[in-house]
Amino acid sequence: MYADPPAPKEQGPGETPPGGPLAAPQYFNPDYERLVVAWKAVLPELNALRAALDKAYGLASNPQTWDAPVGERYVKEMREWRTRLSLYRHSVLTAISDEAAGTPRWVRARADAPHAFPA
Repeated sequence: MYADPPAPKEQGPGETPPGGPLAAPQYFNPDYERLVVAWKAVLPELNALRAALDKAYGLASNPQTWDAPVGERYVKEMREWRTRLSLYRHSVLTAISDEAAGTPRWVRARADAPHAFPA
């Protein structure tokens, strides 16, 4: 089991861009916001997949479920699926986290440019 990488931080209520009142105007980066949205969309789906697989694994590994040697083969396959799902979860969340680490949270505003996520 892997620990989840750090999630991208969403803009907090009342959070202001870095710098003082004389700094250039900035707004929350829409590319970073998309990473926050992606994280929030993916995490519940991965958790649901894990919960469903854990439930099936729990039932399959119960000695009352299987009365034949073939049952151990299915339990072994489910263990492999759980491992694959853990690796997949880690790779997806790491990709989002790494991208967020390299993306600035705040970008300079241009007076004539429309903003997808106004400050």
